[in-house]
Parts: sequence; structure tokens; C-alpha cells
Amino acid sequence: MDTLASPDLSIFQLDLPDPDQDDISSLEFSDRLQKAWSICERFDLHTDIWRGRILRAIRDREKRGGEGRGAGFLQWLREMEISKTRGYSLIQLAESADELVVEGILDEKSVNNFSRRSFIETAQSSPEVQQMIAEAANKGNEITRKEVRRLSDEFTSATSPLLPEEIRQRTQENLLPSKIVAPLAKELSKLPENLQKDLRNILKESPDVDSIKEITTAAKCLGKSNDASLSLRALQRENLNLEKATQEAQRIDALGYFADALTQAKSIEAAVMKLHSSWRRLGDINDRLWVESGSSTPYLRDVINALQSLSGATMRVSLGEIYGGKRIRLQIVEEQAEQIEPPEIKKLS
Repeated sequence: MDTLASPDLSIFQLDLPDPDQDDISSLEFSDRLQKAWSICERFDLHTDIWRGRILRAIRDREKRGGEGRGAGFLQWLREMEISKTRGYSLIQLAESADELVVEGILDEKSVNNFSRRSFIETAQSSPEVQQMIAEAANKGNEITRKEVRRLSDEFTSATSPLLPEEIRQRTQENLLPSKIVAPLAKELSKLPENLQKDLRNILKESPDVDSIKEITTAAKCLGKSNDASLSLRALQRENLNLEKATQEAQRIDALGYFADALTQAKSIEAAVMKLHSSWRRLGDINDRLWVESGSSTPYLRDVINALQSLSGATMRVSLGEIYGGKRIRLQIVEEQAEQIEPPEIKKLS
């Protein structure tokens, strides 16, 4: 799509207030800056859409095949100093813009009524919300991110099948605020069906604001614990029943602590994996440097020897002055799982 209307460059004459001018009220000062910022965001949207189209053209060109397919696209990203994630997000933005215009949902000139953030929020919304936002934009209304989120929350709160009928009905009657109900639906969507059912049953008995906030927090904690349990190697043992452990933590009002414990454990395992990779890499590099150096490079040898405190089987790391100069000593032993029994772990009494 090459017909998307570009913003009028004549409006890009930003009249910024003088910060030293005393006869301008704080409200007027802030309002003029906000308007100038909105103009910048509208130009950000258009330039990012075109960047996405450029990257899509490069990517699609290479889909025609051949050796090294994809290398040119990645090379372009490197030369433009764009991360791979950023590159694909720009392509997605361009595709969203083209879809909204091609399908007739949004008029070409109406794109000018969006800021970059409000357009992205609209593209990620449900088709029903997109239709409502597009109608407002086509009428010439300026679309803000806050407005998109409000409509999206209202639609989710009134229609989500994850919510009990009692909650949806009370939301439609404006007895429950959508900004509180919508996060509940979002957190429930991350849980398996059995957990969703248990929480819905609780809400049916007391569909009020306090219960919704409490269940939303519980669902968030359950989601964290569920995600961590699927990836934590420390929990991959046959005799562990994580579902019952979660229920027990919930019963004693310790679900938040339990979820945080699993999250921290996941972070530790990830850190250890990264530590092990860097440790092996440093050891290999040190060995190579030692071979290349000799009596003619005494200072280089001194540095290599100093790095032994980090590349050897026993690592010693200073925690710095903030911890009183204390040091940590770590011993790394690589074991084959099928050959060496893991050390016995003392259980907390």
C-alpha cells in the first residue's frame, strides 16, 4: 500500500512556550507542550509505518530463495542499528496499517488522527474495538491511547467468556468499573481451565469490587507460579505435586510469597546458565592467551593469572565496599546426570 496519506508538513511548526515567560500559567504551558508532543507522535507513526514497509520489502525480496536467505535482511538491520525485535515490530506496524486501510475499516487520511502509541494499541485490539475506534477517527476525532484502552476495557469486561455472567451483567449496567474488571479477564486468560473454573466459582458468590481485586491478584500469582513451574529444572521431579502445593499456599494466604519464590528461583537458574556459559568461554580464551603469550609478555601473563580467580574451578568475586568488602566463593563442578548422584539437599524443618 503506497497510498497512505502523509501528514501535512506545514503543521510541523511547533510553537513552544518560553520557559522564562512569567505571564503564562502552568496549565497553558503544559497544554501547549502536550499539543506539540502529540504532533511529534503523529510523525513518529508515519515514519515508523514506512520503515516497516521498507524492512518488509527487504525481507520479502529474500523469500524468493537462494543461499544465505535472510542474511541481507539481518545485515540491513545491523547497518541501520535496528534490533531484530524492533525490525519485526516495525513490519507488524506496517502490516496493521495496511490491513486497516485495505479492509476499509479506516480511511487513509484518518491515520493522521492517531499518535503512534494509540495506533499500536488499536492494532492490538479486538476487531470490534478497532471498528469503534476507526469510526471515531473517520469522523475527525483525535484518538488517544487512553481512549483506546478505555474502549478495549469496556468491551472486554462486557463480553469476555472468561468472566462469570454475573460480572459481565453488572459491568454492562455500570455497577462495576471496566478498568477493574478488564485486568481480571487478562489474568484469567493466562491460567489453565481448571484454575479459571475455581476462581469463577468464587466470583459468582461475591461479584463485588473487593472480590474482583482479590481474585485478580490471586490469578496473577497463579499465573506466575504456573509459568515458573513449567521451566524450573529444580521442580522437574516426579514426587512433587505443584498443584496441591499451590492450593496449600493459597489456603494459608501465602500465594504471593509462593509465586515470588518460584519467580526468584527461575531468575537464579537463568543466571546460573548464563554464568556457566561465560565461565567456560573465559576459560577457553584464557587458555588461548596463555599459549600465545610467554616470557616476552610478563604484564599480559599477570592479567591472565589475575583472571584465574574467575575462570578456575573455584571462583572468588568481591561484593565491593557496600557489603563491607566481603567475597563470594563459588565452586563449579560439571557433572554428568547419569553418572553422578546429586548431593543430598537438607530439608527445612
